[in-house]
Amino acid sequence: MAAEAKVDPMHQFTIEPLFGSGHWEVAGYNIAFTNSALWMAISAVALWIFVAGGMKRQLVPGRWQMAVETFTGFIDDLLAANVGKAGKKYVPYIFSLFMFILFANMLGLLPLGVVGLHAFTFTSHFTVTGILAIISFAIVLIVGFWRHGLHFFSLFVPHGTPIWLLWLIPVIELISFMVRPFSLGLRLFVAMMAGHVLLEVLSSFVIDSSNAGAGWGVFIGIPSFILMVAICALEVLVAGIQAYVFALLTSLYINDAENLH
Repeated sequence: MAAEAKVDPMHQFTIEPLFGSGHWEVAGYNIAFTNSALWMAISAVALWIFVAGGMKRQLVPGRWQMAVETFTGFIDDLLAANVGKAGKKYVPYIFSLFMFILFANMLGLLPLGVVGLHAFTFTSHFTVTGILAIISFAIVLIVGFWRHGLHFFSLFVPHGTPIWLLWLIPVIELISFMVRPFSLGLRLFVAMMAGHVLLEVLSSFVIDSSNAGAGWGVFIGIPSFILMVAICALEVLVAGIQAYVFALLTSLYINDAENLH
């Protein structure tokens, strides 16, 4: 009897070149168009369509316009609460960041395919979430030094620090500050990868138990299927929460640069 195919829960994260682009090179660098790049483009286009459809500015807004205005107001309130009046100018960036991550997370959960490929959650790769975190971190540095100059370094010396701790506290604060982009990107990456791996493992339980017979299907397959459905619902919630957490932490970091005391 032929060996049964085993489900590899990590295969879903494999980045593969598309349209024969695996050998595309420029100056010795591979520039293959991958499934990850495809779903980034899909997320960006979906976000553009969503925003464009809500910019009609009708006197009596429709549901689409209301949805866009609701998300925009949500981000505006988030920045107002964490940054203050100065946060108004960051609304376009934080809104784009939040919605891009949200669309990416949600599209990665769809049981659909594009040109024969299954949905791909590119936020489950640290290279992507890390770049998003580095961009946000770079904005904090640029704003901080532009507004405060060298006084920005006072961020590493909290108000009220005892003189006898001035040799230690700045070092700790600097390390904590430099770890921010790593922790910001890692949080999103781990949350999305863990959820998808768990769903893949549970789906293998359902398939294997159904192949093993009716008895195994009842005692293992059905509970696994119910749990998988529940985790799918949880994954939708996590997709939104992680986009919110990324936007929230970015706004808090911007507050450090804008409102340095």
